[in-house]
Amino acid sequence: MKKLILLLLFSVSAFSQKTTIAFDSQVLGESREITIGLPPSFEKNPNKKYPILVLLDGDYLFEPFYGALNYGAYWDDLPETIIVGISQNKNKERFDDCNYDEADGVPSGKGAKFFEFIGTELLPYIEKKYPVAPFRIIAGHDTTAGFLNFFLYKDNPLFNAYISLSPELAPDMENRIPEQLSKLKQPIFYYQSNGDGDVKKLQTSIKKLDTNIKQVTNPLLNYKFDNFAGASHYSLVLYSIPNALYQFFDTYKPISSTEYSDKIAILQSGYVNYLTNKYEVLSKNLGLKMPIRVNDFKAIEAAILKNKAYSELDKLAEIANKNYPKSMLADYELGLMYEKMGDLKKAAKRYQNASQLEEIGNLTKNMMMEKYDDMTSQTPKK
Repeated sequence: MKKLILLLLFSVSAFSQKTTIAFDSQVLGESREITIGLPPSFEKNPNKKYPILVLLDGDYLFEPFYGALNYGAYWDDLPETIIVGISQNKNKERFDDCNYDEADGVPSGKGAKFFEFIGTELLPYIEKKYPVAPFRIIAGHDTTAGFLNFFLYKDNPLFNAYISLSPELAPDMENRIPEQLSKLKQPIFYYQSNGDGDVKKLQTSIKKLDTNIKQVTNPLLNYKFDNFAGASHYSLVLYSIPNALYQFFDTYKPISSTEYSDKIAILQSGYVNYLTNKYEVLSKNLGLKMPIRVNDFKAIEAAILKNKAYSELDKLAEIANKNYPKSMLADYELGLMYEKMGDLKKAAKRYQNASQLEEIGNLTKNMMMEKYDDMTSQTPKK
């Protein structure tokens, strides 16, 4: 089993693309090292769009995020994502990058320039060069985790999701962030964490911030806080990354056995509506537009059959035709509907049509012809 997992991880990383460039910044007046990680499917799917993850402290946060995202994408639990890591530790740039005014608690000096660099130079460069979805994430650790919260001070935040790992908060940030989150006019995902072995000074302000955020009632806020038992200031990073990613991308996951049994199979009707709503939420929240997974079609089909709501297969076929117009899926669903409703002649016709179209999932031409033969053998002779 261990050999299989190691082989899988090697395969995932081997087909991903990672490059490091020197980015000449006019705002900063210097060149900064940027590492860009592209998804495995990047060259094969030129029209596909990907979320962006900007990593502060990219020197050491890049690899754990890169591995987690590629592993999750391999199983289709997480979407493939473009990762942009900013080097900040070779010359201890992170401290100047995150500079703020002690009096008013906002970026100043080099910190103000670094803030501007991300918004006016780095993101426009990435979004011009690569096909990106309108979903931006930013992540950081301690000093940089505190800094990323400054983007929330804007009325229209630049990022859609924030991963704040054991943040060192600027003055009054534990009050200003909740205040801003309460006024949100667009959906925001926010994750923060610490460990019980974390720096005591940091824990006090982090927990106060958590208390204040939990009082925010704005429905546009999706918030999660983790306090890991036994975790240190450094180990909490590895605990946090998958939790944050699965929080943000919860709506992306395919239908699981738990979702099927707890949410779908128990419905009295509206199975196809459940499926279309799932993907509409995915598009609205994450800006990701993708065909409905074949396995998700099969899950809805199973619920329809289980509850004998055969007429809904007509609507399922309509959705299948929109998503996979060249495949046999739509005709198969119609054939199944007519079969279950006792119209074997129409069922046979649909299965015959399906046999002439492209195979998809576990549906094959041979299977369709066998279904056709079965229907015609049961059809009364005139």
